[in-house]
Amino acid sequence: MLCQDKKSRLYYELFKDTVPGLKDAFSQVKDEFEEHLTAINENTNEIQATHECFAHIEEKLTKVEERLEKISLFLQGAGFEVEDQPEFSPVKLSKREQEVFLVLYTQEEVKGPLSYLDFAHYTGIPEDIVASYIANMIAKGVPLRKRYINNQARFSLHPHFKAVQAKENILGIEQQTLAV
Repeated sequence: MLCQDKKSRLYYELFKDTVPGLKDAFSQVKDEFEEHLTAINENTNEIQATHECFAHIEEKLTKVEERLEKISLFLQGAGFEVEDQPEFSPVKLSKREQEVFLVLYTQEEVKGPLSYLDFAHYTGIPEDIVASYIANMIAKGVPLRKRYINNQARFSLHPHFKAVQAKENILGIEQQTLAV
């Protein structure tokens, strides 16, 4: 025990000058970490508020779409002509894009709009790769509808485009017009 006390005193004598310096350095690092944490929390709160605002706007847009559809049906019933659905031409998709499209085509009817995780689950492709395929499809003109539900991006297809695209890319059926 006496030997242990001597060692402790020796260590104290050797390092007594460096201990206050270490305490100051650790205190400074701790203060910097706390500043960074505060900044991160502020940014996170701002991002959450912005996301909630976008989700609220998306919800309102959905309600406006529903009302416009009801107005359109009412006007049709009253004898007014309503604009036809937009014409979509088929888009050539790569094999992987076709897989993602097929998942959306088949599972949207069952599950509703699909998330990146849903696509990854059904295709076995990682979420980040699925996101790039979806971005490519959008760049090619595929009219995907993106909505945020429970803080997740979810996708659906325009119904008319869904039919045209399925005939061309999935089923391999080309529409032909007969000359009369």
